[in-house]
Amino acid sequence: MNKDILYKKETVYRKADKVTVESAFAYAEGYKKFLDAAKTEREAVKAVITMLEAKDFREYRFGDKIKKGDRLYYNNRGKNLFIFTIGSDGVKDGLRIAASHIDAPRIDLKQCPLYEDGGMAFFKTHYYGGIRKYQWVATPLALHGVVITKDGNTIDVCIGEKDEDPVFYISDLLPHLGREQAKLPLSDAIKGEQLNVLVGNMPEDEDDSVKNAVMALINEKYGITEDDFFSSELCVVPAAKARDVGFDRSLIGSYGHDDRVCAYPSLTALFDSIDTDCTHSLMCILADKEETGSDGVSGMQSDLMLDIINAIADAFGISPALLRANSKCLSADVSAGFDPTFPDVFEKMNSAFVGCGTIFTKYTGSGGKGSTNDANPEFIAWLRAAMEKDGVIWQSAELGKVDAGGGGTVAKYIAKHNIETIDLGVPVIAMHAPYEVVSKVDVYETHKAIKAFYNFDR
Repeated sequence: MNKDILYKKETVYRKADKVTVESAFAYAEGYKKFLDAAKTEREAVKAVITMLEAKDFREYRFGDKIKKGDRLYYNNRGKNLFIFTIGSDGVKDGLRIAASHIDAPRIDLKQCPLYEDGGMAFFKTHYYGGIRKYQWVATPLALHGVVITKDGNTIDVCIGEKDEDPVFYISDLLPHLGREQAKLPLSDAIKGEQLNVLVGNMPEDEDDSVKNAVMALINEKYGITEDDFFSSELCVVPAAKARDVGFDRSLIGSYGHDDRVCAYPSLTALFDSIDTDCTHSLMCILADKEETGSDGVSGMQSDLMLDIINAIADAFGISPALLRANSKCLSADVSAGFDPTFPDVFEKMNSAFVGCGTIFTKYTGSGGKGSTNDANPEFIAWLRAAMEKDGVIWQSAELGKVDAGGGGTVAKYIAKHNIETIDLGVPVIAMHAPYEVVSKVDVYETHKAIKAFYNFDR
Protein backbone atom coordinates (compact mmCIF):
# COMPACT_ATOMS: atom_id res chain seq x y z
CA MET A 1 0.00 0.00 0.00
CA ASN A 2 1.17 3.54 -0.80
CA LYS A 3 1.54 5.16 2.63
CA ASP A 4 1.55 8.62 1.03
CA ILE A 5 -2.23 8.46 0.76
CA LEU A 6 -2.58 8.31 4.57
CA TYR A 7 -2.65 11.28 6.91
CA LYS A 8 -0.24 11.24 9.82
CA LYS A 9 0.08 13.99 12.41
CA GLU A 10 3.72 14.55 13.36
CA THR A 11 5.61 17.17 15.31
CA VAL A 12 7.35 20.08 13.67
CA TYR A 13 10.60 18.68 15.03
CA ARG A 14 10.18 15.56 12.86
CA LYS A 15 8.88 17.36 9.77
CA ALA A 16 10.98 20.51 9.69
CA ASP A 17 14.70 21.09 9.28
CA LYS A 18 17.04 22.43 11.93
CA VAL A 19 16.96 25.94 10.46
CA THR A 20 13.17 26.15 10.89
CA VAL A 21 13.41 25.14 14.54
CA GLU A 22 16.20 27.65 15.15
CA SER A 23 14.09 30.34 13.46
CA ALA A 24 11.16 29.44 15.72
CA PHE A 25 13.28 29.85 18.84
CA ALA A 26 14.62 33.21 17.62
CA TYR A 27 11.09 34.37 16.73
CA ALA A 28 9.90 33.48 20.23
CA GLU A 29 12.21 36.06 21.81
CA GLY A 30 10.34 38.92 20.14
CA TYR A 31 7.03 37.37 21.05
CA LYS A 32 7.96 37.09 24.74
CA LYS A 33 8.90 40.77 24.83
CA PHE A 34 5.54 41.62 23.29
CA LEU A 35 3.72 39.58 25.94
CA ASP A 36 5.44 41.41 28.78
CA ALA A 37 4.71 44.80 27.20
CA ALA A 38 1.05 44.08 26.40
CA LYS A 39 -0.83 42.63 29.37
CA THR A 40 -3.97 44.61 28.54
CA GLU A 41 -5.55 45.52 25.22
CA ARG A 42 -4.62 49.19 25.75
CA GLU A 43 -0.98 48.27 26.26
CA ALA A 44 -1.10 46.00 23.20
CA VAL A 45 -2.44 48.87 21.08
CA LYS A 46 0.37 51.17 22.25
CA ALA A 47 3.05 48.55 21.62
CA VAL A 48 1.71 47.76 18.15
CA ILE A 49 1.44 51.43 17.12
CA THR A 50 5.13 51.84 17.97
CA MET A 51 5.89 48.87 15.70
CA LEU A 52 3.62 50.22 12.95
CA GLU A 53 5.15 53.67 12.88
CA ALA A 54 8.61 52.12 12.61
CA LYS A 55 7.28 50.52 9.40
CA ASP A 56 5.99 53.86 8.01
CA PHE A 57 2.32 53.28 8.78
CA ARG A 58 0.23 56.38 9.42
CA GLU A 59 -2.99 56.83 11.34
CA TYR A 60 -6.16 56.76 9.24
CA ARG A 61 -9.17 58.94 9.98
CA PHE A 62 -12.50 58.67 8.23
CA GLY A 63 -12.52 61.04 5.27
CA ASP A 64 -8.81 60.54 4.49
CA LYS A 65 -7.98 59.52 0.94
CA ILE A 66 -6.90 55.91 0.41
CA LYS A 67 -4.68 54.87 -2.50
CA LYS A 68 -2.42 52.05 -3.66
CA GLY A 69 0.73 51.71 -1.58
CA ASP A 70 -0.86 53.12 1.59
CA ARG A 71 0.02 51.67 4.98
CA LEU A 72 -2.68 52.72 7.41
CA TYR A 73 -4.07 51.97 10.85
CA TYR A 74 -7.27 53.00 12.57
CA ASN A 75 -6.99 53.32 16.36
CA ASN A 76 -10.39 52.65 17.91
CA ARG A 77 -10.38 54.43 21.28
CA GLY A 78 -7.06 52.91 22.27
CA LYS A 79 -8.71 49.50 22.61
CA ASN A 80 -8.48 47.88 19.16
CA LEU A 81 -6.74 48.42 15.83
CA PHE A 82 -7.60 47.98 12.17
CA ILE A 83 -4.34 47.82 10.20
CA PHE A 84 -4.52 47.75 6.42
CA THR A 85 -2.29 48.06 3.38
CA ILE A 86 -3.30 48.60 -0.23
CA GLY A 87 -1.23 46.42 -2.55
CA SER A 88 -0.34 47.05 -6.17
CA ASP A 89 -3.31 44.91 -7.27
CA GLY A 90 -5.67 47.28 -5.50
CA VAL A 91 -8.78 45.67 -4.02
CA LYS A 92 -10.30 43.92 -7.03
CA ASP A 93 -9.58 40.53 -5.45
CA GLY A 94 -10.81 41.60 -2.02
CA LEU A 95 -8.91 41.88 1.24
CA ARG A 96 -6.86 39.21 2.97
CA ILE A 97 -7.92 39.62 6.61
CA ALA A 98 -6.38 38.16 9.76
CA ALA A 99 -8.43 38.93 12.86
CA SER A 100 -7.18 38.27 16.39
CA HIS A 101 -8.16 39.62 19.77
CA ILE A 102 -5.89 41.35 22.25
CA ASP A 103 -8.06 41.20 25.36
CA ALA A 104 -7.54 38.34 27.80
CA PRO A 105 -9.36 36.96 30.86
CA ARG A 106 -8.52 38.98 33.95
CA ILE A 107 -10.01 40.68 37.00
CA ASP A 108 -11.34 44.25 36.74
CA LEU A 109 -11.82 46.73 39.56
CA LYS A 110 -15.39 47.73 40.27
CA GLN A 111 -16.27 51.40 39.86
CA CYS A 112 -16.39 51.94 43.63
CA PRO A 113 -13.61 49.55 44.66
CA LEU A 114 -11.76 50.69 47.78
CA TYR A 115 -12.88 49.53 51.22
CA GLU A 116 -11.53 48.42 54.60
CA ASP A 117 -12.34 45.38 56.72
CA GLY A 118 -10.46 43.57 59.47
CA GLY A 119 -7.72 46.18 59.54
CA MET A 120 -6.89 45.66 55.86
CA ALA A 121 -7.73 47.62 52.69
CA PHE A 122 -9.06 45.88 49.59
CA PHE A 123 -10.31 46.52 46.06
CA LYS A 124 -13.68 45.03 45.08
CA THR A 125 -13.56 43.37 41.66
CA HIS A 126 -15.60 41.86 38.84
CA TYR A 127 -13.89 39.18 36.76
CA TYR A 128 -13.60 39.65 32.99
CA GLY A 129 -14.11 36.68 30.68
CA GLY A 130 -14.11 32.98 31.41
CA ILE A 131 -11.75 32.52 34.32
CA ARG A 132 -11.55 29.64 36.79
CA LYS A 133 -11.73 31.72 39.93
CA TYR A 134 -9.77 29.39 42.18
CA GLN A 135 -6.69 29.87 39.96
CA TRP A 136 -6.42 33.57 40.83
CA VAL A 137 -5.99 33.32 44.59
CA ALA A 138 -2.74 33.24 46.56
CA THR A 139 -0.59 34.42 43.65
CA PRO A 140 1.26 37.71 42.93
CA LEU A 141 -0.83 40.17 40.93
CA ALA A 142 -0.18 43.47 39.16
CA LEU A 143 -2.45 46.46 38.55
CA HIS A 144 -2.63 47.89 35.01
CA GLY A 145 -4.89 50.43 33.37
CA VAL A 146 -5.93 54.02 33.01
CA VAL A 147 -7.74 56.66 35.04
CA ILE A 148 -9.43 59.50 33.15
CA THR A 149 -9.95 62.59 35.28
CA LYS A 150 -12.88 65.01 34.94
CA ASP A 151 -10.70 67.48 33.04
CA GLY A 152 -9.80 64.81 30.49
CA ASN A 153 -6.30 63.89 31.65
CA THR A 154 -5.27 60.27 31.13
CA ILE A 155 -3.23 58.72 33.92
CA ASP A 156 -1.53 55.43 33.13
CA VAL A 157 -1.19 52.92 35.96
CA CYS A 158 1.19 49.97 36.07
CA ILE A 159 2.21 48.58 39.46
CA GLY A 160 3.68 45.17 40.15
CA GLU A 161 5.87 44.55 37.11
CA LYS A 162 9.20 46.03 38.23
CA ASP A 163 11.33 44.18 40.77
CA GLU A 164 11.05 47.11 43.17
CA ASP A 165 7.25 47.36 42.84
CA PRO A 166 4.80 45.97 45.38
CA VAL A 167 2.41 43.31 44.15
CA PHE A 168 -1.20 42.62 45.08
CA TYR A 169 -2.93 39.52 46.39
CA ILE A 170 -6.24 37.67 46.67
CA SER A 171 -6.41 35.48 49.76
CA ASP A 172 -7.60 31.89 50.10
CA LEU A 173 -8.52 29.77 53.11
CA LEU A 174 -5.79 27.89 54.89
CA PRO A 175 -6.23 24.09 54.67
CA HIS A 176 -6.69 23.91 58.43
CA LEU A 177 -9.97 25.84 58.12
CA GLY A 178 -10.93 24.89 54.59
CA ARG A 179 -12.70 21.60 55.27
CA GLU A 180 -16.14 22.81 54.14
CA GLN A 181 -14.70 24.75 51.20
CA ALA A 182 -12.92 21.59 50.01
CA LYS A 183 -16.28 19.83 49.66
CA LEU A 184 -17.49 22.36 47.08
CA PRO A 185 -17.14 22.01 43.31
CA LEU A 186 -14.17 23.90 41.86
CA SER A 187 -16.51 26.47 40.33
CA ASP A 188 -18.03 27.28 43.73
CA ALA A 189 -15.03 27.08 46.05
CA ILE A 190 -14.13 30.72 45.34
CA LYS A 191 -17.04 33.05 44.61
CA GLY A 192 -16.89 36.16 42.48
CA GLU A 193 -17.46 38.47 45.44
CA GLN A 194 -14.52 36.84 47.25
CA LEU A 195 -12.00 38.00 44.61
CA ASN A 196 -11.05 40.97 46.76
CA VAL A 197 -7.58 42.36 46.12
CA LEU A 198 -5.46 43.12 49.19
CA VAL A 199 -3.87 46.58 48.83
CA GLY A 200 -2.76 47.69 52.31
CA ASN A 201 -2.64 47.20 56.08
CA MET A 202 -1.02 50.32 57.59
CA PRO A 203 -2.97 53.39 58.79
CA GLU A 204 -1.41 56.80 58.30
CA ASP A 205 -1.65 57.43 62.06
CA GLU A 206 -3.44 55.85 65.01
CA ASP A 207 -6.59 57.92 64.44
CA ASP A 208 -6.84 57.24 60.69
CA SER A 209 -8.16 54.27 58.74
CA VAL A 210 -6.19 51.95 56.47
CA LYS A 211 -8.50 52.84 53.58
CA ASN A 212 -7.75 56.54 54.00
CA ALA A 213 -4.03 55.85 54.20
CA VAL A 214 -4.12 53.81 50.96
CA MET A 215 -6.16 56.49 49.20
CA ALA A 216 -3.67 59.11 50.35
CA LEU A 217 -0.81 57.10 48.81
CA ILE A 218 -2.72 56.73 45.54
CA ASN A 219 -3.44 60.45 45.51
CA GLU A 220 0.20 61.28 46.24
CA LYS A 221 1.48 59.09 43.39
CA TYR A 222 -1.18 59.73 40.74
CA GLY A 223 -3.02 62.88 41.83
CA ILE A 224 -6.42 61.19 41.70
CA THR A 225 -9.29 61.20 44.14
CA GLU A 226 -11.64 58.37 45.04
CA ASP A 227 -14.38 59.48 42.65
CA ASP A 228 -11.89 59.22 39.75
CA PHE A 229 -12.33 55.45 39.98
CA PHE A 230 -15.71 55.97 38.30
CA SER A 231 -13.93 56.95 35.07
CA SER A 232 -11.15 54.37 35.27
CA GLU A 233 -10.36 51.07 33.63
CA LEU A 234 -8.10 49.20 36.04
CA CYS A 235 -7.23 45.56 35.56
CA VAL A 236 -5.65 42.99 37.85
CA VAL A 237 -3.36 40.60 35.97
CA PRO A 238 -0.67 38.09 36.96
CA ALA A 239 2.64 39.73 37.85
CA ALA A 240 4.67 36.91 36.27
CA LYS A 241 6.67 37.46 33.09
CA ALA A 242 6.86 35.30 29.97
CA ARG A 243 9.42 32.52 30.50
CA ASP A 244 10.79 29.50 28.69
CA VAL A 245 9.36 26.23 30.00
CA GLY A 246 11.12 22.87 30.12
CA PHE A 247 14.71 21.65 30.10
CA ASP A 248 14.79 22.06 26.31
CA ARG A 249 13.22 25.56 26.48
CA SER A 250 10.80 24.53 23.72
CA LEU A 251 7.71 26.00 25.40
CA ILE A 252 6.66 29.46 26.58
CA GLY A 253 4.73 30.06 29.78
CA SER A 254 2.90 33.36 30.13
CA TYR A 255 -0.28 35.20 30.93
CA GLY A 256 -2.28 36.25 27.87
CA HIS A 257 -1.33 33.72 25.17
CA ASP A 258 -5.05 33.73 24.40
CA ASP A 259 -5.03 35.52 22.06
CA ARG A 260 -1.85 37.53 21.77
CA VAL A 261 -0.15 34.34 20.54
CA CYS A 262 -2.14 34.84 17.32
CA ALA A 263 -2.20 38.65 17.30
CA TYR A 264 1.60 38.87 17.22
CA PRO A 265 2.01 36.45 14.27
CA SER A 266 -0.80 38.23 12.40
CA LEU A 267 1.18 41.45 12.71
CA THR A 268 4.64 40.04 11.95
CA ALA A 269 3.27 38.16 8.95
CA LEU A 270 1.88 41.44 7.61
CA PHE A 271 5.26 43.14 8.10
CA ASP A 272 7.07 40.32 6.30
CA SER A 273 4.55 40.47 3.47
CA ILE A 274 4.88 44.18 2.78
CA ASP A 275 8.67 43.93 3.08
CA THR A 276 8.59 41.40 0.21
CA ASP A 277 6.22 43.50 -1.95
CA CYS A 278 3.00 41.53 -1.49
CA THR A 279 0.62 42.60 -4.26
CA HIS A 280 -2.59 41.89 -2.31
CA SER A 281 -4.40 44.31 -0.03
CA LEU A 282 -4.13 43.14 3.56
CA MET A 283 -5.94 43.81 6.81
CA CYS A 284 -4.90 42.84 10.34
CA ILE A 285 -7.60 43.32 12.99
CA LEU A 286 -6.62 43.38 16.65
CA ALA A 287 -9.98 43.19 18.41
CA ASP A 288 -11.22 43.84 21.92
CA LYS A 289 -14.02 42.29 23.99
CA GLU A 290 -13.80 38.80 22.45
CA GLU A 291 -13.65 37.24 25.90
CA THR A 292 -17.00 38.80 26.84
CA GLY A 293 -18.90 38.25 23.59
CA SER A 294 -17.41 40.86 21.21
CA ASP A 295 -19.99 43.46 22.24
CA GLY A 296 -19.45 47.20 22.62
CA VAL A 297 -17.78 49.84 20.46
CA SER A 298 -14.44 48.00 20.41
CA GLY A 299 -15.84 44.49 19.85
CA MET A 300 -16.27 42.72 16.53
CA GLN A 301 -20.05 42.97 16.68
CA SER A 302 -19.63 46.71 16.15
CA ASP A 303 -20.16 47.99 12.59
CA LEU A 304 -16.70 49.58 12.54
CA MET A 305 -15.23 46.87 10.32
CA LEU A 306 -17.96 47.53 7.77
CA ASP A 307 -17.33 51.28 7.98
CA ILE A 308 -13.65 50.78 7.14
CA ILE A 309 -14.37 48.29 4.34
CA ASN A 310 -16.94 50.72 2.93
CA ALA A 311 -14.37 53.52 2.97
CA ILE A 312 -11.85 51.34 1.13
CA ALA A 313 -14.46 50.29 -1.44
CA ASP A 314 -15.51 53.90 -1.98
CA ALA A 315 -11.89 54.97 -2.54
CA PHE A 316 -11.60 52.51 -5.43
CA GLY A 317 -15.09 52.94 -6.80
CA ILE A 318 -16.35 49.43 -6.22
CA SER A 319 -19.32 47.99 -4.38
CA PRO A 320 -18.69 47.25 -0.68
CA ALA A 321 -20.70 44.05 -1.18
CA LEU A 322 -18.31 42.96 -3.95
CA LEU A 323 -15.29 43.80 -1.84
CA ARG A 324 -16.61 41.68 1.03
CA ALA A 325 -17.58 38.80 -1.26
CA ASN A 326 -14.06 38.69 -2.71
CA SER A 327 -12.36 38.89 0.69
CA LYS A 328 -11.05 36.03 2.81
CA CYS A 329 -10.39 35.91 6.55
CA LEU A 330 -8.41 33.93 9.07
CA SER A 331 -10.00 34.25 12.50
CA ALA A 332 -6.67 33.81 14.26
CA ASP A 333 -7.51 32.44 17.68
CA VAL A 334 -6.22 29.69 19.93
CA SER A 335 -7.57 26.22 20.56
CA ALA A 336 -7.12 23.68 23.32
CA GLY A 337 -3.94 21.63 23.12
CA PHE A 338 -4.33 17.94 23.97
CA ASP A 339 -3.36 17.46 27.61
CA PRO A 340 -2.56 13.85 28.53
CA THR A 341 -3.19 14.67 32.19
CA PHE A 342 -6.87 15.28 31.34
CA PRO A 343 -7.53 13.03 28.32
CA ASP A 344 -11.23 12.38 29.02
CA VAL A 345 -12.43 15.68 27.52
CA PHE A 346 -10.51 15.28 24.26
CA GLU A 347 -11.32 13.21 21.18
CA LYS A 348 -7.76 12.31 20.28
CA MET A 349 -8.09 11.90 16.51
CA ASN A 350 -9.45 15.44 16.19
CA SER A 351 -7.44 17.21 18.87
CA ALA A 352 -4.62 19.71 18.48
CA PHE A 353 -1.24 18.50 19.70
CA VAL A 354 1.38 20.85 21.06
CA GLY A 355 4.39 20.97 18.76
CA CYS A 356 2.53 19.79 15.65
CA GLY A 357 2.12 23.20 14.04
CA THR A 358 -0.67 25.70 13.58
CA ILE A 359 -4.31 24.57 13.76
CA PHE A 360 -7.16 24.98 11.31
CA THR A 361 -10.49 24.68 13.11
CA LYS A 362 -13.36 24.19 10.67
CA TYR A 363 -15.97 24.92 13.31
CA THR A 364 -16.06 25.98 16.95
CA GLY A 365 -19.22 26.47 19.01
CA SER A 366 -20.63 23.74 21.20
CA GLY A 367 -22.82 20.65 21.05
CA GLY A 368 -24.37 20.33 17.61
CA LYS A 369 -22.14 23.03 16.11
CA GLY A 370 -24.17 25.63 17.98
CA SER A 371 -23.20 29.30 17.62
CA THR A 372 -20.34 28.84 15.19
CA ASN A 373 -18.94 29.65 11.81
CA ASP A 374 -18.50 26.41 9.85
CA ALA A 375 -15.95 27.01 7.08
CA ASN A 376 -16.66 25.87 3.52
CA PRO A 377 -14.55 23.02 2.10
CA GLU A 378 -13.73 25.10 -0.99
CA PHE A 379 -12.03 27.67 1.20
CA ILE A 380 -10.21 24.98 3.16
CA ALA A 381 -8.92 23.42 -0.07
CA TRP A 382 -7.63 26.85 -1.15
CA LEU A 383 -5.85 27.19 2.19
CA ARG A 384 -4.35 23.71 1.92
CA ALA A 385 -2.78 24.73 -1.37
CA ALA A 386 -1.45 27.94 0.18
CA MET A 387 0.07 26.05 3.11
CA GLU A 388 1.67 23.44 0.87
CA LYS A 389 3.21 26.10 -1.38
CA ASP A 390 5.02 27.70 1.57
CA GLY A 391 5.81 24.49 3.47
CA VAL A 392 3.65 25.35 6.48
CA ILE A 393 3.20 22.55 9.02
CA TRP A 394 -0.41 22.49 10.17
CA GLN A 395 -3.02 20.28 11.79
CA SER A 396 -6.79 20.14 11.98
CA ALA A 397 -8.66 20.07 15.28
CA GLU A 398 -11.81 20.83 17.21
CA LEU A 399 -12.20 22.07 20.78
CA GLY A 400 -12.66 18.84 22.77
CA LYS A 401 -15.32 16.14 22.66
CA VAL A 402 -18.70 16.96 21.15
CA ASP A 403 -20.57 17.16 24.46
CA ALA A 404 -17.64 18.21 26.67
CA GLY A 405 -18.16 21.94 26.27
CA GLY A 406 -16.88 24.20 23.53
CA GLY A 407 -16.08 27.81 22.79
CA GLY A 408 -16.33 30.56 20.22
CA THR A 409 -14.25 33.15 18.36
CA VAL A 410 -14.86 36.25 16.25
CA ALA A 411 -15.21 34.11 13.10
CA LYS A 412 -19.01 34.13 13.00
CA TYR A 413 -19.16 37.92 13.31
CA ILE A 414 -16.96 38.33 10.24
CA ALA A 415 -18.53 35.51 8.23
CA LYS A 416 -21.98 37.08 8.61
CA HIS A 417 -20.79 39.87 6.30
CA ASN A 418 -20.30 37.36 3.45
CA ILE A 419 -16.55 36.98 4.01
CA GLU A 420 -15.13 33.46 3.80
CA THR A 421 -13.71 32.78 7.26
CA ILE A 422 -12.00 29.97 9.15
CA ASP A 423 -10.33 29.73 12.55
CA LEU A 424 -6.58 29.26 12.67
CA GLY A 425 -4.33 29.41 15.69
CA VAL A 426 -2.01 27.93 18.28
CA PRO A 427 -2.75 25.02 20.64
CA VAL A 428 -2.64 26.17 24.27
CA ILE A 429 -2.26 24.17 27.47
CA ALA A 430 -4.40 25.50 30.37
CA MET A 431 -6.19 28.10 28.24
CA HIS A 432 -7.64 31.01 30.29
CA ALA A 433 -5.42 30.19 33.27
CA PRO A 434 -3.29 32.99 34.75
CA TYR A 435 -0.27 31.21 33.22
CA GLU A 436 -0.75 29.36 29.93
CA VAL A 437 1.73 27.31 27.89
CA VAL A 438 2.41 27.15 24.13
CA SER A 439 5.09 25.66 21.90
CA LYS A 440 7.58 27.94 20.16
CA VAL A 441 7.36 26.00 16.91
CA ASP A 442 3.55 26.29 16.86
CA VAL A 443 3.78 30.07 17.24
CA TYR A 444 6.26 30.27 14.37
CA GLU A 445 4.22 28.00 12.09
CA THR A 446 1.24 30.27 12.76
CA HIS A 447 3.31 33.24 11.60
CA LYS A 448 4.25 31.30 8.47
CA ALA A 449 0.64 30.23 7.87
CA ILE A 450 -0.73 33.77 8.04
CA LYS A 451 2.05 35.00 5.76
CA ALA A 452 1.23 32.23 3.27
CA PHE A 453 -2.43 33.25 3.41
CA TYR A 454 -1.60 36.91 2.84
CA ASN A 455 0.59 36.14 -0.19
CA PHE A 456 -1.06 33.20 -2.00
CA ASP A 457 -1.76 34.10 -5.62
CA ARG A 458 -4.52 31.69 -6.58
